[in-house]
Formats: sequence, structure tokens, C-alpha cells
Amino acid sequence: MKHSSIYLRFIQLVKALESAQALPALAPIEQKLLEIITIANVKQERLSVKDLMSDSEVASPATIHKHIHAMVDKGWIYLAPTEDARRKQLMLTDATMKHFDKLSVAMTKAIKLASH
Repeated sequence: MKHSSIYLRFIQLVKALESAQALPALAPIEQKLLEIITIANVKQERLSVKDLMSDSEVASPATIHKHIHAMVDKGWIYLAPTEDARRKQLMLTDATMKHFDKLSVAMTKAIKLASH
């Protein structure tokens, strides 16, 4: 089966997951921010709100700040305290990690279905 079929099957499974998703949907900019936060968390790199806001490729600092707080309110991330009380580290919630687990299962399922 073609690789595009695997991807298309994966997209179908993701859409099915979205309808039963426990977390509220993210705006496109929030999805991009979640990717950045996730990569930093996987690499076990510290990423503060200030660090993310200084990334001008995504959006203006004010826009990033607004969406960070929206993501906290939606339950995707939380702000962990650091040794400097003025800085907060961006962390993924348990609910986000469960969502990623479901996506991983969907990806594996799409690959298995395509190989039959």
C-alpha cells in the first residue's frame, strides 16, 4: 500500500479521536506552540514563558502570552515554578500525554491496517 494511504488512514483515525477528545480543541497557533513545548519537554530542555515569547517566528509576545494562558485554561499545559519566582516553565499535562498516547496508537493502527 502507498505511504499516502497510511497517512490518509492516520488522518481518519485522528479525526475520530478528536470527536472523543477529553481536551478542548486548540487554535492553529496553539497547536504550533504545543509542538514547540512538546519538543522541549521530550528533549528535557527548560522552556519558560519568556523563552517562548522571545521566539518571534511564531507570533508577537502578546499573542503568545494570550495563547499560553488559553492553553493552560484548556488543560493542555501548566506553568511550573522555577527557582526564580518570576519565571514559569512550560510543561505538558497528564491529559496531554494521554492524548499523545492515543495518537501513537492511531499511528500504529494506520500502519498495521495499511500493511494488510
